[in-house]
Amino acid sequence: VQLQASGGGLVQAGGSLRLSCAASGIAISLNAVDWYRQAPGKQRELVATITNSGRTNYADSVKGRFTISRDDDKNTVYLQMNSLKPEDTAVYYCNADVWVPGRRLQNYWGQGTLVTVSS
Repeated sequence: VQLQASGGGLVQAGGSLRLSCAASGIAISLNAVDWYRQAPGKQRELVATITNSGRTNYADSVKGRFTISRDDDKNTVYLQMNSLKPEDTAVYYCNADVWVPGRRLQNYWGQGTLVTVSS
């Protein structure tokens, strides 16, 4: 199983980006997926979560600006980020519980995608 995070880049404050977290492998499906971020010199923090039933939860710092969603046909979870602020600058990682053959849940991390918001 591979978990691929993508969509990061450089954007001006107030702009938008959409991150993707795609899982690939044979006979797999996503369960719950989290987006984390880690800014330089800071600890990794949980940004948003989506359960297998589609329930979502957000860090206070991103509520109302970020939206997490999923497309189970594509084994992909998205993080739509609007009204970006310089303090959103970080490497964003996805973390997923994945159903693998044998009806087992395994946890995977994506490789991270850099988001830079200029003021």
